[in-house]
Amino acid sequence: MTAALVLQTSFLGDVVLTTPLLTHLAARGAVDVVATPAGAAILDGHPAVRRVIAYDKRRADAGPRALARLAGTLRDARYDAAYHAQGSSRTAALSWLARIPVRRGFDASAGRWLYTERVRYRKAEHHARRLLDLAAPADAPLPRPTLHPAGADHDAAAALLASAPFGDAAFVALAPGSVWGTKRWPDYPALVAALPPELGIVVVGGAEDAPQAAAIAATASERVLDATGRLRILATAALLARATALVTNDSLPQHLASAMDVPTITVFGPTVPQFGFGPLATTARVVEHPGPLACRPCSSHGPATCPLGHWRCMREIPPATVAAALASVTRDVAPR
Repeated sequence: MTAALVLQTSFLGDVVLTTPLLTHLAARGAVDVVATPAGAAILDGHPAVRRVIAYDKRRADAGPRALARLAGTLRDARYDAAYHAQGSSRTAALSWLARIPVRRGFDASAGRWLYTERVRYRKAEHHARRLLDLAAPADAPLPRPTLHPAGADHDAAAALLASAPFGDAAFVALAPGSVWGTKRWPDYPALVAALPPELGIVVVGGAEDAPQAAAIAATASERVLDATGRLRILATAALLARATALVTNDSLPQHLASAMDVPTITVFGPTVPQFGFGPLATTARVVEHPGPLACRPCSSHGPATCPLGHWRCMREIPPATVAAALASVTRDVAPR
């Protein structure tokens, strides 16, 4: 049986978008993944993955000694091929030091000089499609990303929802956070006021998103459940699977919703879906600034603050537009 190693130490959303590649490779043989500790948690229980090797590249495993130590471990595993879903020089050196005979990565990656095979980086494609290109033909169908929350994750989501002030009414999830400051649409509180009053609201995200959640809850505390920082990532995915829909920025929750096939509204400001990171749920809408802005997009990720100081790409997206997009994807659901 062949054994493949996938190196994916990038952002958590990228880890989710790597799952179609993992599933494709698993049809051929065993698949192991090198990921950050947080990325490893996302892949917990995924049937396409034999083993996740946690690589804490910025903390415990920082530096050349830790890199050489991990390379030795990988060398002992005798992988047939490595697939560089994250294309840094560091991960390229890792697979080279591990003496993996076939090392595939993108022709635009920083580590391409250490690859034995280079794959064209198709800039116009969705990133999940680009990652699948590392192993599949360019015309192969792109399946949705997949995640596999455990029973304990579903139980944790159910227990938290049992405390919701809206009882067992249908609810929408809101994800107001982002690592990148300019990606945070500021009008989630106003959006709540534009939604039907019988609809529950659950705010999802990490503990760092608590201030945004508090601002949302202040508008309608009788129907808002603040779930920020209260669930691990796969339990958040399990919670999203129960939602009528998700409204999110261009951030991780969008990709969790794609994996759980939850109707999704994504608000894009400094970035654009043409970068390849839009929603992949069966039912999804994108909301952007209503008019042309010469400064948009301003970066590949979205800066911490607007370079021009006006932040029009987000400030001028009306809550009514997002509410209308949400109404267009909302599906009827049975009570929990």
